[in-house]
Amino acid sequence: MMMQQQMIARVVEQVVAALAEYKRQEAGNLAIPVGISSRHIHLSAGHLDSLFGCGHTLTPQKELSQTGQFAAAETVTLVGPKGVIRGVRVLGPVRKATQVEISRSDGFSLGITPPLRDSGDVQNSSGIVVVGSCGAVTLTEGVICAARHIHMHTDDARRFGVKDNDRVAVEIRGERGGIYHNVLVRVSPSSRLEFHIDTDEANAVGLKNKDEVVLVRHKEA
Repeated sequence: MMMQQQMIARVVEQVVAALAEYKRQEAGNLAIPVGISSRHIHLSAGHLDSLFGCGHTLTPQKELSQTGQFAAAETVTLVGPKGVIRGVRVLGPVRKATQVEISRSDGFSLGITPPLRDSGDVQNSSGIVVVGSCGAVTLTEGVICAARHIHMHTDDARRFGVKDNDRVAVEIRGERGGIYHNVLVRVSPSSRLEFHIDTDEANAVGLKNKDEVVLVRHKEA
């Protein structure tokens, strides 16, 4: 009887260990590196000319995680009704429309209330004055708080079982931890796997660049 109980105990331990290892591997398979987005601006060609001089081209300073995108040497100053933020990095390449991405905290400092939007959705968003080295432009719209999202290569999307424009949830582990719902999935053959959130959201759960989060739900109700 004693030997039988010992055998059962060993089998239970092995099963528990196997399940733990499976969960660990599954979490690793669904892990996504974090990229924290500080305040920045994307410029149209016309606004680039107005801010830095006619015919000016952006000077790449640092390659970003997403293919073809870079942080430029150029910076601008944002002027709001109640405050100023200097040294806002310009990201390249140029876009069809100018878009400023800031956090809620930045909005408080500037005296504006930018809406939470998916990148590219700037219609009826907040305005701001943007000052460059050679001039200034007044935006009537274009300032948003960018909604959290995941960039995925098409191969990653197949592995995770999701598609472009899906909404998912991710789990943040660690001392604070938590789950972020309503995370937009953006799939492209040129994308590199990365979970993007702003500084406010990262600070709230203690995340740093290159930390990892885990996909926990493939579909949002």
